[in-house]
Amino acid sequence: MAIFVESYKQTAAFRPEKFNPVVIALNERVKVIEACFEPGQFIPVHQPGVDLTLLVLEGEGTLVADGHEHRIVPGTLAFIPAGETRGIKAETRLILMHVVTPPPSDADHTQVMAGLAKGEWK
Repeated sequence: MAIFVESYKQTAAFRPEKFNPVVIALNERVKVIEACFEPGQFIPVHQPGVDLTLLVLEGEGTLVADGHEHRIVPGTLAFIPAGETRGIKAETRLILMHVVTPPPSDADHTQVMAGLAKGEWK
């Protein structure tokens, strides 16, 4: 089934306690997420076995990709292959489009959940 959203702002949703991954589409090949962050929220640096393509729609932050930090702003586009380290931290309210292939498993989220539980970005 095709999915059409006129504006990413229609689906953006934020949580005060941590970043909010809004699932836009999911099948056995791909997961499309609109990741919404308040300032200071993050996805901990981790090393999953899935490819990630991201596009910054709104806001500013820092992306860790393969051990290097990069400033991200609206229009920033990045591809991070499976097995490379990655993490994101918002400086301002931040909205990203994440395309993950294949969809991550529970094992891919182990490091993320541990970092969130500890409150540690890196």
